[in-house]
Amino acid sequence: MPKIYEYFGLIFLFYSNDHLPIHVHVKSDDCESKYILEFQDGKLVDIIQLKTKSPLNERQNRDSLKFINKYHKQISVKWHAFFVLHKSPKCRKITTKIK
Repeated sequence: MPKIYEYFGLIFLFYSNDHLPIHVHVKSDDCESKYILEFQDGKLVDIIQLKTKSPLNERQNRDSLKFINKYHKQISVKWHAFFVLHKSPKCRKITTKIK
């Protein structure tokens, strides 16, 4: 389960047995949400939150969406590196709040 980002208490990660489409899991304490990144012609066109048993709260969800929107290219690169090239991504701690 490679952790790819830490952002103000939110942990962004992949599960090692994941599958397409490109998506990222976001955890905080015992809550977790899953977001699919939809690309068309190499551009992000949508972020779809899937229903989970214990989703993030409204603020955490909003922060996760802002984060994914800003870092979607890097998330996609890390996805490709991990699932296609079989390279372990490094976790990056982001300490600047996204506005």
